[in-house]
Amino acid sequence: MKKILMFAAASMLLASCGGGGGRPTFGDNEYPVLEVGTSSTTMETTYPAVIKGVQDVQISPKVQGFITRINVKEGQTVGAGQVLFVIDNVTYQSQVRQAQASVNTAQASCNTAKLSFENSQKLYENKVIGDFELQSATNQYEQAKAGLAQAQAALASAKEMLSFCYVKSPAAGVVGTLPYKVGALVNTASVLTTVSNNSSMEVYFSLTEKDALSMTQSSLGEMPSVQLRLADGTIYSQEGKVTKMSGVIDASTGSVQVIALFPNPEKMLKSGGSGTIIIPHSNSAAIVIPQSCVSEVQNKKFVYILQKDNKVKYTEIKVDPQNDGNNYIVTEGLKVGDKYVTNGITKLSDGMEIVPITPERYQQKIQEQVKAMSAGDIVNAMKK
Repeated sequence: MKKILMFAAASMLLASCGGGGGRPTFGDNEYPVLEVGTSSTTMETTYPAVIKGVQDVQISPKVQGFITRINVKEGQTVGAGQVLFVIDNVTYQSQVRQAQASVNTAQASCNTAKLSFENSQKLYENKVIGDFELQSATNQYEQAKAGLAQAQAALASAKEMLSFCYVKSPAAGVVGTLPYKVGALVNTASVLTTVSNNSSMEVYFSLTEKDALSMTQSSLGEMPSVQLRLADGTIYSQEGKVTKMSGVIDASTGSVQVIALFPNPEKMLKSGGSGTIIIPHSNSAAIVIPQSCVSEVQNKKFVYILQKDNKVKYTEIKVDPQNDGNNYIVTEGLKVGDKYVTNGITKLSDGMEIVPITPERYQQKIQEQVKAMSAGDIVNAMKK
């Protein structure tokens, strides 16, 4: 039982000291002090992202009509040129037959005009008819040929309109949702589905203007690989590469759109999905300090630096906005060789003289104090 009480008391002491708010009652103004050094660290910057296929093609019909057949299912892989939908084509087939009949009529008229023209040529050569008669036969033949060409063009147009009733996929990919069923009336404004090429996926995210400027100082090819956190919180197994950056800043948001390309061999990523892009930032000579030794006043951050006369100086520091929740990377206010107080900072004031000890000695003295406490002291400490 005593061991349990001692453990609980030690935990309470460590918690109160480690949080920077309080400290044990041992010693006269003894505070743990640590010298600033450098270390290698990797921080992460995250950005909300939207996932899209490398090629997302919206499929819409070119003619109005009722859907008579749907040849695919949602999520099905299709090839370029594959028929996806069939639109009611009875009217268009009738127009093709009518146009074909017009071509046949025009062809017959053209053949008759050709025979008349050839006969007129022979008569003209034998001086049976004059220039006027020959020119008239020539004009009739040319008019017949023009009529035939016009009929053939109308037939080609009718066939093209008929082909529009067979809605084909312009690219290979995966079929998206199918909002319309057989029998639905659709027109050129109706989006029947989307075909996405998802062999690789483009992930869209936005950078602030400041981040974008710092990024453009180095080429996109030199950027580190990025990761994608999916909507369920898991990290996607494949790493991505930033490949494109918009050359225009969105005036309404002050951001720049960036695209990262991710392989999608298992087709796990779906077009239209969401996630979070994670960009790592490595620093081999970073000054890293615990957040527990930093006080914050009006959005400014301060630490107590030990001076040569063992007096502490309340000093403002600047930190990287990105952190892991436990430590700060100091960008201004501290340099290598400075000494700062790590615990009990709420008991300090600017210019206060302290007795510096090492963090290891600080922890040792905590253990010694716990061992020296009586059972009653421990119970009282737990009640507090």
